[in-house]
Amino acid sequence: MKKSFIVLIHLGFWACYFLLVFIVLAVYSRSGTDVSDQQGRVMTALYSILLFAFIPSVISYFLYYFLLFPRYLQKKKIVLAILMGLLISIVASILAYILHRYFIETGQLADMDEGGKHGRSTAVRTLMVMTFIGALCGMVALVIKGFITWFNEIKLKEALTEKTHQMEMALIKSQLDPHLLFNTINNIDALILKDSVVASEYLNKLSDIMRFILYETKGDTISLAKEIEYIDKYIALQKIRTANENYVHFEVTGKPGNKMIAPMVFIPFIENAFKHTTNKKLENAIMVHIYIHDESTRLMCENKIDPNAKVQHETGGLGNELIRKRLNLLYPGQHQLEVHKTDDRYSVNLTIPNG
Repeated sequence: MKKSFIVLIHLGFWACYFLLVFIVLAVYSRSGTDVSDQQGRVMTALYSILLFAFIPSVISYFLYYFLLFPRYLQKKKIVLAILMGLLISIVASILAYILHRYFIETGQLADMDEGGKHGRSTAVRTLMVMTFIGALCGMVALVIKGFITWFNEIKLKEALTEKTHQMEMALIKSQLDPHLLFNTINNIDALILKDSVVASEYLNKLSDIMRFILYETKGDTISLAKEIEYIDKYIALQKIRTANENYVHFEVTGKPGNKMIAPMVFIPFIENAFKHTTNKKLENAIMVHIYIHDESTRLMCENKIDPNAKVQHETGGLGNELIRKRLNLLYPGQHQLEVHKTDDRYSVNLTIPNG
């Protein structure tokens, strides 16, 4: 939601609030018959409204909005939210009452207070009224904050759905690109004459990858074990294209267990590593390491770059900007992405929380 619209919502509430206050003030001022009496009553009412209605209302409103909702209510700490709300309203009321008594007792309103009628009123009753007013304004603040949060979450989900769809289409176009399939099938075909058993294993890996992309990545989350299994098969297929056994080093530290992550988060970086590594004779040209912790999973992907190689601009694959946007939507403020590039090396360090 735009900030300008949020400001308008707040201004609208306070405009209605003060309109109601001034209506009450107008009714109160006309109850007197004498003109001087009416003026005195108006001034007394103005001070009362300022200290009794305005101060506890403003304090409660903004503390409910900025403190109570995000720290307690949004985290479903209902009991703590109720207790904290009452505490805020009571403290705001006590502060307003002290200020009111200070102005009266110093004589600033003594002449207009008809012999200090307020001094004879019950302090407890006054505090209860102010607490009620503050709590009422605070409840309105919670409703407004809840509406804004709900609206923003809907917009975020819509944006996430749109970006996820874009990424799915880009991944399908990239991973199932006819050029990739052609090369892989040709490599498998060449293996058939040499070792039909190995060729069959690679063909099954290709089939599993196609099935994974088309069917397993439709949900919001996927098991970390399946994601790692897919990465392992993808790397195995890429290794067919070289006789260098040490071309790729892939290692997993930790156990995936029942951990869940967003689908296809790691593979774009691994895919880009293969696309930008031109010399397949290098030892450990691509190094992929996944560290699994209790609360998070970290991917470290590094590939060597041949500075003398010509840069090939490919239309397939995912751009870095789209990858970053998807991560920001999936894990806003929860992930860490570090990318470093030198003349001969490109590295990615990505940490995401486990589900």
